[in-house]
Amino acid sequence: MQRRDVALLSIGSLVLLLTLAVFFAVFGRQAANPPLAEMGGQFQLVDTEGTVVTQDDLIGKPTLLFFGFTYCPDVCPTTLFNLTRLIQQLGSQADQFNYLFVSLDWERDGPEQLARYTSVFDERIRGLSGNEAQINAIADAYRVQYERVPMGQGDYTISHTAATYLLDREGRVVGTLVYGFDLDEAQASLEQLLPSS
Repeated sequence: MQRRDVALLSIGSLVLLLTLAVFFAVFGRQAANPPLAEMGGQFQLVDTEGTVVTQDDLIGKPTLLFFGFTYCPDVCPTTLFNLTRLIQQLGSQADQFNYLFVSLDWERDGPEQLARYTSVFDERIRGLSGNEAQINAIADAYRVQYERVPMGQGDYTISHTAATYLLDREGRVVGTLVYGFDLDEAQASLEQLLPSS
């Protein structure tokens, strides 16, 4: 085989590898992130007053839904403070949305703990909790990834999905806000969910 043929073969192999890499990067990501229409479903949790809350209670208003836990050192308080700022920025439009914070820490976060925690943020952010089966059910429905991470001496933290889910007035997932979302971009997304839009 001549030197020129070897060079062409090498270039061809490189192009094939790059094509395969792009293919798996694109389609592999799509397979890992299911379509929004496949997310969501029925759930049953309790709020900080002990009132049962289900998917049906969300119908009629668009909803912002965030999953976390009260012992979270950074992602959860950052997101809930950002959400509080977004609520303030929305002004009179803010009351046209539901705001839910679902705790993934079914062992430590009951209604009383959630009430203390959410009191630091806007009062319209409603904390929800449940038992292990209930939390696993809603996490599965919304494809939320979470995992307990041992920290020694019986303590643990929770690694979890950091996105905020957007649901329309029918309770269907229609989008997400990324962690650290921009307030103006988020407001524009929310306004599209209102009846006049």
